[in-house]
Amino acid sequence: MKKPKKNDIKVKYGTISLPIPLIEKIQKRIKGTGMPSVSAYVSFVLRQILSSPEPDDKNKVLEKEEESELIKRLRILGY
Repeated sequence: MKKPKKNDIKVKYGTISLPIPLIEKIQKRIKGTGMPSVSAYVSFVLRQILSSPEPDDKNKVLEKEEESELIKRLRILGY
């Protein structure tokens, strides 16, 4: 079976409205970077954000042991 090439995969696109001042900021930011368009930049940024792991609620709170260790290290550093 032939493996599909990247160009063979059909991706559907939608439309998202952005405020003109934001579009203008993005245009200034990507100028000279080789990024082909505002859409490409926004897609790139969103992929980066969405590919990072989502924080778990339980990871937001330090365990008592971790908190004690952190306090100890901060004291050693003079805080």
